[in-house]
Amino acid sequence: MASSLISRQFALSLQKNLWLSAPGCRYVSKAAPKTQVEFDYDGPSMKTSVPGPRSQALTKQLGDIQNVAAINFFCNYDESRGNYLVDVDGNRMLDIYTQISSIPIGYNHPALLKLMSNPNNLSTLVNRPALGILPPESFPDNLTESLLSVAPSGMTRVQTMACGSCSNENAYKAMFIWYRNKERGHKAPSAEDLSSCMVNQVPGCPELSILSFTGAFHGRTMGCLSTTHSKAIHKLDVPSFDWPIAPFPKLQYPLEEFTRENAQEEARCLEEVEDLIVKWRQKGKPVAGIVIEPIQAEGGDNHASPDFFRSLRNVARKHGVAFHVDEVQTGGGNTGKLWAHEHWGMDDPADIVSFSKKLLTGGYFHKDELQADQPYRIFNTWMGDPTKNLLLVEVLNVIRKENLLEEVTRSGKALQNGLYELQAQYPGILSRARGLGTFCAIDICDDATRSSILLKARDKGVLLGGCGDRSIRFRPSLVFKEYHVHMFLNIFNEVLAQHK
Repeated sequence: MASSLISRQFALSLQKNLWLSAPGCRYVSKAAPKTQVEFDYDGPSMKTSVPGPRSQALTKQLGDIQNVAAINFFCNYDESRGNYLVDVDGNRMLDIYTQISSIPIGYNHPALLKLMSNPNNLSTLVNRPALGILPPESFPDNLTESLLSVAPSGMTRVQTMACGSCSNENAYKAMFIWYRNKERGHKAPSAEDLSSCMVNQVPGCPELSILSFTGAFHGRTMGCLSTTHSKAIHKLDVPSFDWPIAPFPKLQYPLEEFTRENAQEEARCLEEVEDLIVKWRQKGKPVAGIVIEPIQAEGGDNHASPDFFRSLRNVARKHGVAFHVDEVQTGGGNTGKLWAHEHWGMDDPADIVSFSKKLLTGGYFHKDELQADQPYRIFNTWMGDPTKNLLLVEVLNVIRKENLLEEVTRSGKALQNGLYELQAQYPGILSRARGLGTFCAIDICDDATRSSILLKARDKGVLLGGCGDRSIRFRPSLVFKEYHVHMFLNIFNEVLAQHK
């Protein structure tokens, strides 16, 4: 079906800084200069409902090979541009979810296409080395130019990995190795250590733990699942370690209007963290590390104050445990800073910072003392992919050249203000709008209504994602401009008006 929202009249009205309003809409668009990105479309264009007939046929075909229960639709990535994802039925959608927050500068960015078409890069594209034993000549310089150029404060070492889960999994191993080396006084493992680990017994396989938080998501691999507490479907039927789980603060929004209540809640959670560290030490399963997200993403976009994280960092120091900040989803610029923990204002924010998604490659930064003491302790065949580091160099160049972090701050302010307005207009449907930069979310009255809103928005040309029990999360690329915000708010308002 043709979309009535994306007519030429609509595009022209955007250029005049006028925002088309659905009946009853209270908004007046603020001036938002439209700096047209050359590779961006001018709006959604819908030909069928989603998934369309071609997507349905492909889903059936793939269903004979794999489990396809989670597939939304099939995509035409050749035709996708900028902020727009095109499906195989020709539907063009404004993508504000971006492959679960993983597209840094939009689809088919010209700078990345140029990079990949450069004949000098062919070797990197066609050969995937085992980086832990046979890295290419360019690898040290490439890491220096890409990841080390944006290293968190106080960190000069980085270990690349393939994805977020394996980044966290190996970061946990690094914390355990560090902790045991401290316990042994940095002496060589004993014969008993070496023999007992081969049969999964202490002392070689020590009874150590990692403290995580309710609502956390750190991945779906075995170790990570013991620190993931966002949805039962992630964990059901899979064994987990007996590790401590502290309460993550349940704050009231907007944060600035509930400072006293939120400070009390955060103090309660910090006290529980300390109690758990003591309790697990007494149980004979001492905490080797604390892992936390700057904003709990999958668990519902749950926020805490910079003071909470600064205090938690001090708790880790006090008890001699490693402090691991999981920036797999928050890293890469969506909060208005490259790392969300930069908002805490700390010179020494963490011992380990893991990343993936918008950074294209996975991995973790770490302090010198968390370097593995022997080869093959932190290891797998590929340990990342040089092509991703090559792409990241260009992504960072684009971010700097186009001042995209400033753009995110502007777009984020417009998005948050729009969500506050919609929340006031539809109090029976929306609540708890919140965000940092364009890393935003809003709660829907119940899960069924959320599902309906997500599907209706998709059929009108907007891709959104859910998180937590009833939240919608916004994860646009860094080239998401203010006029994209207004385009989205207009469509979202129409969807909400149908539910009013």
